[in-house]
Amino acid sequence: MTTRQTFLAEAAKRILITDGAFGTEIQNWKLSEADYAGDLGLAKDQKGNNDILALTKPEVPEAIHRAYFEAGADIAETNTFSANRISQADYAAEHLVREINVESAKLARRLADEFQAKDGRPRFVAGAVGPTNKTLSLSPDVNDPGFREIDFDYLKDVYREQVDALLEGGADFILIETVFDTLNAKAGIMAVLEAAEALGRDVPIMLSMTLTDLSGRNLSGHTVEAFWHAVRHAKPVTIGLNCSFGAEQLRPHVRTLSGICDTLIMVYPNAGLPNELGEYDEQPSTTAGLVREWAANAQVNVLGGCCGSTPAHIAAIAKAVGGLTPRALPVPPVVTRLAGLEPMTMAA
Repeated sequence: MTTRQTFLAEAAKRILITDGAFGTEIQNWKLSEADYAGDLGLAKDQKGNNDILALTKPEVPEAIHRAYFEAGADIAETNTFSANRISQADYAAEHLVREINVESAKLARRLADEFQAKDGRPRFVAGAVGPTNKTLSLSPDVNDPGFREIDFDYLKDVYREQVDALLEGGADFILIETVFDTLNAKAGIMAVLEAAEALGRDVPIMLSMTLTDLSGRNLSGHTVEAFWHAVRHAKPVTIGLNCSFGAEQLRPHVRTLSGICDTLIMVYPNAGLPNELGEYDEQPSTTAGLVREWAANAQVNVLGGCCGSTPAHIAAIAKAVGGLTPRALPVPPVVTRLAGLEPMTMAA
């Protein structure tokens, strides 16, 4: 079976579990500048460049992956959220993009295979691709609405470099996550489709949108339904939501996606909302109880955690949804579906 077929087969049996936050787990290690920088001799400070740890202190991401697999995760997301040329330029490390992604994917692959060998349960590696800090849909200059810092082809090439390296390192899927700009996501999708064509094989895409307000829109203004209409052509193996809010705030938007998407739904919310110090206080039992409601209502196929979540959160979620029936894929009627900021459906 292909990776896509294996994943769909596992998702038909049970609700799958993806991992939780990496950044907050890395913070717990209290790493110094020397830990991040290693002996790379880069021109800028590296503290905070979590992705570089694949090269300078790989035992850190390895321990975190291991903890999430031990908690019950089926999927490891690579520690590569900012491992692209645009983001790494802030650290004078853009020339290391390929190496960071290859090594991060190899690390996750090795641990996934190790845990699969123990019990025979398939484990998967999702190559994480973040949005960068640039936007194709909006101008950073309020006095020049038509100005763009980058163009579509440039961002597509940035993503292609990262995608190629993640696949080289052994990623099963490419997870285009925390999508705040739908056009950025389309550049990522094109990069994956081009990479798949070059390899001559299917490369499943996972897509995860992030909302900027409770009305259910991302920064480029698209509703969750319009987002689905805009990306459905890519035949993603999962679509869903991550970051922004906790499970309580995402409830209506999960319900909307679940009803319209003829693919798997993957949601990994933050551990509630941050407190006044920017920290997350929501306990694992609370998060697990909230996402269990989605599972009990057959609205989700894959669950995990984003900011503030820990291996304890993932373990609690895995326990809470164990034995529940996964969501069945709906078969929507064949009609023309278009997307502006709002969805547009043209009835037959």
